[in-house]
Amino acid sequence: MNGTVNVAAGSLLCRWLVSLWNTLRATWHASAVGGWFHRRRIDLQRAGANSQVVDVVVRDGAMTKAWQSSLFGRLFVELWNLPVRLLKGLYRALSGLWDGSLAFRGLAALGRSAAALVGLFTLWMLVSPHEAWNNIYGFLAAVAIFALYCVGCADRGRSLEVGRFGPYFAFYAVFITLGLVGSFSRSLSLRFFLFHLTCFLLAVVTVSAVREYRQLKTLLILAGIGLAAASLYGCYQGYIGVEVVASQQDMTLNKDMPGRIYSFFDNPNNFAEVLVMFFPLVGALTLNARGWRGRLCGLVALGLGAAAIGMTYSRSSWLGLALAAVIFLALMDWRFLPAMLVVGGCAIPFLPRSILNRILTIGNMKDSSARYRIAIYEDTARLLKDYGVTGVGLGSDVTRRVFLHYPTLYDGNYPIHTHNNYLQMWAEIGIFGLLAYLGLMVVQVRESLRAFRKADKQLRRILAAALGGLVGLLAIGLVEYTWFYPRNMFLFWILFAVIASAVKLIETEAGRAA
Repeated sequence: MNGTVNVAAGSLLCRWLVSLWNTLRATWHASAVGGWFHRRRIDLQRAGANSQVVDVVVRDGAMTKAWQSSLFGRLFVELWNLPVRLLKGLYRALSGLWDGSLAFRGLAALGRSAAALVGLFTLWMLVSPHEAWNNIYGFLAAVAIFALYCVGCADRGRSLEVGRFGPYFAFYAVFITLGLVGSFSRSLSLRFFLFHLTCFLLAVVTVSAVREYRQLKTLLILAGIGLAAASLYGCYQGYIGVEVVASQQDMTLNKDMPGRIYSFFDNPNNFAEVLVMFFPLVGALTLNARGWRGRLCGLVALGLGAAAIGMTYSRSSWLGLALAAVIFLALMDWRFLPAMLVVGGCAIPFLPRSILNRILTIGNMKDSSARYRIAIYEDTARLLKDYGVTGVGLGSDVTRRVFLHYPTLYDGNYPIHTHNNYLQMWAEIGIFGLLAYLGLMVVQVRESLRAFRKADKQLRRILAAALGGLVGLLAIGLVEYTWFYPRNMFLFWILFAVIASAVKLIETEAGRAA
């Protein structure tokens, strides 16, 4: 009986929320302000249709056009597909034996479900306690999923679609390899090379395995379940209380702030960064849900995530999530942006005092974390002056060792990393490696914006949410080194692959329609 009442209540709640949303939307469209924004949108669309600036953003560059037919491009793609070709050759030679093998058929079936396996791996990473996690698990899992996908391709005409990432992915991979070969300490760099290899394997398998929206949806639902579980545990930590760590907050400016939750991760900032990456995708799945049960589950997950990121007290992640929301609304319907800004501004005074005080410390140079970052950036500038062209070698362990030859910080310690993704990458693999990475990100965003025009509503939401999470994390990278914790690095490249997969599905559907 109680279950029936709860279901009914949930159904009514969902219907009420949908009704409220439709009412507010209709009121906005009918208002003078809404009409003004609608007219400006039309004007911008007309201007943008013939805009040279827009054309530059979405058109292919000369390098991208030449990539597919270039010798380097073909060799890079062939190198990645070498395991697939070898297995296909074995299958042709031993097809009778393999077709009669139950083990082969089972492995091939698993390989053809590689997208779901990536989703399960994502869920596992999100709910594994920090104490039980070992980064070698990530590498072994990525290798296993990669191998299974190759087996799944053996009896079919499929391959690894690494060419979809374009030339900058190849350049970046080359500089990562050079960062190992030319490192001041190859033994220290080897571990980080395996981290990057893990990311590359996961990204390539994901974009190759996703061939329809159902597969992408399954991957994201599994990730959403993991995020909800991590958020729930984080909320539980907030309820029972966690230890206040002096190194994680200025005890003078935030003396009344409780301990910062971290869920299954080792640091509040790491957990908050994960929320920034995948929280928008949970929102997109909620909007795409067809039944009230799916919407209700999505709303619960969103509520848990919102509460959890608040209790991390991660200021950079708050800003990153706000940027992600702005990007999502701007892409879906930018007319709601003013309303969001007004509602957000009005909500600030009603926030808990601890969160409000934390917000007010943003940009405060008296905050210990701000002073600490400035001191680190000064040391980093010295390192880049000496090694900015080639870098010192792959991994924060190498840069930490090199920092020992420079002046200490004001507290007598040495930096463990640069507290900035781009400075860290510059220090590790040099300026050209950094430019290759930035080129990869820019091209992916450009391809996404171009594909967005042709997408249906479901894929539009997924793509807008994923782009929001990506850009949000890229913004956080200006003040944090978000890859210091390898799990966050793995999850970033899965998010990157989700974007590439969505673009692939959109282009495939557009090709069929044409």
